[in-house]
Amino acid sequence: MSHKEDSYKFKKVISIGTVSELTGLSQRQIRYYEERKLIFPDRSKGARKYSFDDVERLMDIADKREEGVTTREIRKELTKEVREKMLKGQMNAHFRLRG
Repeated sequence: MSHKEDSYKFKKVISIGTVSELTGLSQRQIRYYEERKLIFPDRSKGARKYSFDDVERLMDIADKREEGVTTREIRKELTKEVREKMLKGQMNAHFRLRG
C-alpha cells in the first residue's frame, strides 16, 4: 500500500465524541491519555481532532492498560517506536540521496 493510499489514516478530522464511541473509552479517559503524552490530537477552534491512526493507538493503549501496563511504560514504548521510525526514515533518505 502506498503512502498516498493510507494517508487518510493520519488526517485529524474525528471528534472526541466519535473517538469515544469507536473505542469504548470515555472522553475523560481520552483526555487523560493526552495529558500523559500518549496521544496528540490537533486543535481546531478549541475542539480536539483525531485521526484513524489515533483511534487505533487508543485501542492499543486500552488493551495494554487492561493487561496492567502503566501509562509510563506505554509512553516509553511509544518513544522507542518513534525513535526507530525516525532512524529508519533518516536511513532511507540517506540511501535515496546516494543512489
